[in-house]
Amino acid sequence: MAGEWTAMRLGDVCPKIGSGATPRGGSGVYLDSGEVALIRSQNVYNDGFRHDGLAFITPHHAKELENVELMCGDVLLNITGDSVARSCQVDDSVLPARVNQHVAIIRPDPERLDPRYLRYFLVSPNVQARMLSWAGSGGTRDALTKGMIESFEILAPVDVGEQRAIAHVLGTPDDKIELNRRINETLEAIAQALFKSWFVHFDPVRAKMAGRQPFGMDAATAALFPDSFEDSPLGKIPKGWRVCTIGDVIELAYGRALKDTARRPGPYPVYGSNGCVGWHDEYLVRGPGIVVGRKGNPGTVTWVPTDFFPIDTTFYVVPKQSADGMHYLFHSLRQQDLASLGADSAVPGLNRNMAYMSDFLLPPEPVIAAFEGYGCALSARVHANDVESQKLAELRDTLLPKLLSGQVHVKDAERFIAEVMP
Repeated sequence: MAGEWTAMRLGDVCPKIGSGATPRGGSGVYLDSGEVALIRSQNVYNDGFRHDGLAFITPHHAKELENVELMCGDVLLNITGDSVARSCQVDDSVLPARVNQHVAIIRPDPERLDPRYLRYFLVSPNVQARMLSWAGSGGTRDALTKGMIESFEILAPVDVGEQRAIAHVLGTPDDKIELNRRINETLEAIAQALFKSWFVHFDPVRAKMAGRQPFGMDAATAALFPDSFEDSPLGKIPKGWRVCTIGDVIELAYGRALKDTARRPGPYPVYGSNGCVGWHDEYLVRGPGIVVGRKGNPGTVTWVPTDFFPIDTTFYVVPKQSADGMHYLFHSLRQQDLASLGADSAVPGLNRNMAYMSDFLLPPEPVIAAFEGYGCALSARVHANDVESQKLAELRDTLLPKLLSGQVHVKDAERFIAEVMP
């Protein structure tokens, strides 16, 4: 049986295939935290499960959806809308969980089809293209039906152990990518905590007022902070610091239109209001820089570590004074409630003139420079991890179709990965 491959119809090897539903009460019953997660299409991506935007429901509402309760290892597949055909496995850390009507659960018989192997098969380029073709053939809205999923054929080794070995090889780069993502979350949290300590809670100033050395700060840096406060339009602020407006310190420059069809493969990321949306062979802005959502997702603030191309749904930040304090500008803009400064139009958007009038705390340049040193070091580590993850993703995507077709054997792939990831 070793080395033998076969085509399996999902309906024959998966005892569970089905989508969920919206709890009674709709989105009005969603919670920011709770005992039971509700997984939606925005949590399902081909490169893995996303926790951003994860909703929760009460045990009462979860009971209404008990027929779509998720189990460890279940494969998720988006079946409607713009994200149709995206697939991943559920992150076991979110269990117990349910899914809504836009997401299907696919639960293979583990004695015949390994769930992780199935996940990789579903995200392979040829299979994605096939599912997208199917989804677009049935009506006005892209959709995959239960019948389509049941009829789908999966090419796999007959030996489940061999399936697991292939999935393990493909999962090795993914595991390192996930580790890098978690490290970056920690690094970004450290930068945010330091910013709040210095510029929101004013901990160094309070320590000096109490006659203490600011915690974790050398004497030279501590000397940059005063030992008293003064009144301001923002309330009590460190003595000698000033309050100006956003418009005094930056320009929010308009991004430029760049249609998908006009983009040429290249090294420069293209940024929209939801983050990176593709790549191009030219850049518009010399990085590092800051992108602010203008339309679609107004008020989002994104750090970009490289040269980049912001499209017309965004603004990009141009400092009016020194460009040496970009990390301070980034974290300060994130503290602003820019999303509430909407333009009065049918399409939600950020009103630039209203943003310009918002109060902005401006410490002395030496304080900003001291923070910039920490910000640069932390963002450099985040960027290095992102670059490594991108290379690992390219490696995985190269190996994926070859392993899933039997063109490359597990042992050969393992040796190749060992050379790239010592």
